[in-house]
Amino acid sequence: MKKNVTIIGGGNMGGAIARSIVKSDCFPDWKVTVVNRREEVTRSFDGISDRLSAVTLDYSSVADCDILVIAVKPKDVTAVLDSVSAMMTSHKILVSVAADVSLETLGRHAGENCSVYCAIPNTAIEVMESMTYISKLSGTEEEDAVVMELFNALGKAEIIPEKDMNAAMALCSCGIAFAFRYIRASIEGGVEIGMRPDAATRGIIQTLKGAAALLEHCKNHPEAEIDKVTTAGGITIRGLNEMEHNGFSSSVIKGLKVSAGK
Repeated sequence: MKKNVTIIGGGNMGGAIARSIVKSDCFPDWKVTVVNRREEVTRSFDGISDRLSAVTLDYSSVADCDILVIAVKPKDVTAVLDSVSAMMTSHKILVSVAADVSLETLGRHAGENCSVYCAIPNTAIEVMESMTYISKLSGTEEEDAVVMELFNALGKAEIIPEKDMNAAMALCSCGIAFAFRYIRASIEGGVEIGMRPDAATRGIIQTLKGAAALLEHCKNHPEAEIDKVTTAGGITIRGLNEMEHNGFSSSVIKGLKVSAGK
């Protein structure tokens, strides 16, 4: 189904969404326009695809788009919506990817011609491997399916109640940074025990990819897979216990709770 998508904000998240839509095989007829504030950001989209246009401070595409994605900083969302409201005369699906902007606020500034969604991806959307949580203020089942199709093509997506969004953001949006920090620590540890940095990097990336794939395949609790590699008196259990003595699991849980505002 042909769709015109306008993305306001071509930064890390908006740009990644735009590039991934035109890279995906799921949307061969979709056209994307990215609206930027700065000319240098606009130029960064040159040559990516003939279905991807980038413009600077030209919001005219909002009038004809089917899906409007707001990908600016949270503090700028309402001002952007107010500035384009006069162009939103036909019905649109509005998707905000800005954290901490309520659905009620989006709906109030979007007007009556929008079905309103909030979607929180993580930066792995750049490689179409995001975990995206979606909540909605309004929208038909058909529109739900369009939004889910979009974000499932760019990773995996679930619709959840808005009240659960802070927890979901902490786990998966903030969580990708927590995963990177574990990877960094593992690389540094690998170097200290004698590996070259590039070898340690390759090793830990593949190990985490394998761990995730194994859990997805087996549907086991992580502890069941841990039991398979912790032999009595072995090196794995010694390493795990040392990490736990230094607060590994507790630190992860505390970090998630702080990020979720708990």
